[in-house]
Amino acid sequence: MAINRHLTSNDLPGHPDWGLSMKWTKSKLHSVHLVTQCITAFILFVPRGRAQAPVFEIMPLQSSIKFHVKSTVKIAGKFDKWDAGLTFKSPDETTGLLEIRIDAASVDTGSGMKNGKLKSKDFFDVEENPYITFKSTKIVPTGPHTYEVDGDFTIRGVSNPEKLILTVSGKGTGSGDLHGAMVFNRKDYGMKKGIPFIKIADHVDVNFHLKWKHVGGPPLA
Repeated sequence: MAINRHLTSNDLPGHPDWGLSMKWTKSKLHSVHLVTQCITAFILFVPRGRAQAPVFEIMPLQSSIKFHVKSTVKIAGKFDKWDAGLTFKSPDETTGLLEIRIDAASVDTGSGMKNGKLKSKDFFDVEENPYITFKSTKIVPTGPHTYEVDGDFTIRGVSNPEKLILTVSGKGTGSGDLHGAMVFNRKDYGMKKGIPFIKIADHVDVNFHLKWKHVGGPPLA
């Protein structure tokens, strides 16, 4: 069945409703155009967070991580393999995040016997727990160049909150140094045994020197 539709006055271009419809359409298109321009301007001119954060690089060849413990026979050494990073969310230095990951098997005391003992289950247990890590949770300035850094320290699979004392040189320049010191109780991490014929203290001193370089973004405030 065919349906025939007859034109009425409302269908004609000269009818008043056509003019109103066209005016409304033009007004709507103009509003959409303005909104589009505003969004584009916002995208182009609002600074991106990443661009506003300082970027630093740690230079491992000029850096080191060392430790020592009081004992009847000298026990001190360094780690040959590790990674460290220092990142910021903004120029505010308290937004920093310090992360260190050490390959426990890279311990070097200068003695094969001591290295083997430290890698064993009695100490680092490197086969089951290959990494020693520190991840900061809070950075608090204590002076123009000194900070207290709270963080989670993990060794042989056990994690505890610890505190680093950090000293920074080179602030406001393109490069500088981070010197950090931390003391932890080895027995808190399950290292309760000793080495035959050697008396070992409970507390272990960790010291690191990280050479840094400012490679992008604004300087720290």
